[in-house]
Parts: sequence; structure tokens; C-alpha cells
Amino acid sequence: MMFLSLLALAAAPAADPLAGTWRNAGDSVRIRIERCRGEPGVCGTVVAADAKARADAARGGTDRLVGTPLLHVEPDGDGTWSGSVFVPDLGTEVDGTLRLAGRDTLVVQGCLFAGFGCREQRWTRVAGTPARK
Repeated sequence: MMFLSLLALAAAPAADPLAGTWRNAGDSVRIRIERCRGEPGVCGTVVAADAKARADAARGGTDRLVGTPLLHVEPDGDGTWSGSVFVPDLGTEVDGTLRLAGRDTLVVQGCLFAGFGCREQRWTRVAGTPARK
């Protein structure tokens, strides 16, 4: 029985250090980051949003903010992840990068075009969703 348990642990993929629930600086939006289903990398989906964030997203063309995928990134191998970031209040997807600044701070940067029009946000891991090793 012990052998089967060890085999199951060995067969399980290592969880990503980004996995968990994160909140933006104003705690107006929370996302859950986990391995993408059927695709490489990790995906982040909105799991909670306040009324103002939902209204801003609706003005940008995103009618239902909660449940909306916001990011799909893959590791670059240098401690950063890159891919796409959806900006709901603009209704557009941009190139983005993520990096951990400490265990519980996630720095997300999105650029509108080839490194121009870039914005950076810091997200904090929500207590009770520790980084998985």
C-alpha cells in the first residue's frame, strides 16, 4: 500500500509556485492561478470582483467578469513567466510577463504593443492559499 502512495506522489506533476488565489492592490479583483487544462502553462481566472470592477469590465465589453480567464503564461526558465494577459476594462488581450517578488507578491506587467504602453500591477497571495512546492 505504501508503494502505491509513493508511486502516486512520484507521478503527480509538481505544482507551480504561482498556484493559488491572488488579489490586486485594492482587493477589487481576485484570481485563481492553476495549471491550464489541456494546455501547457498556468492560467488565471477571476474568482471574485467588486461592483466597480464589474462595472469597469462591462464598459470595456466584458459582461461577466467573474469566471473570465485573465492570463495564460508559461515559464521562461529565468524566474519569469510570459504569455497573454486579458485586460477586461479595455476588452483586449496584451502580451504579459509575471514574476514573483518574494513568496507572496506577484508582479504582473502587460504591454499594449511591442514593449510600449506597459503597466505593472502587484498582486498579493490570499491567506490560506500557500505556494505549493
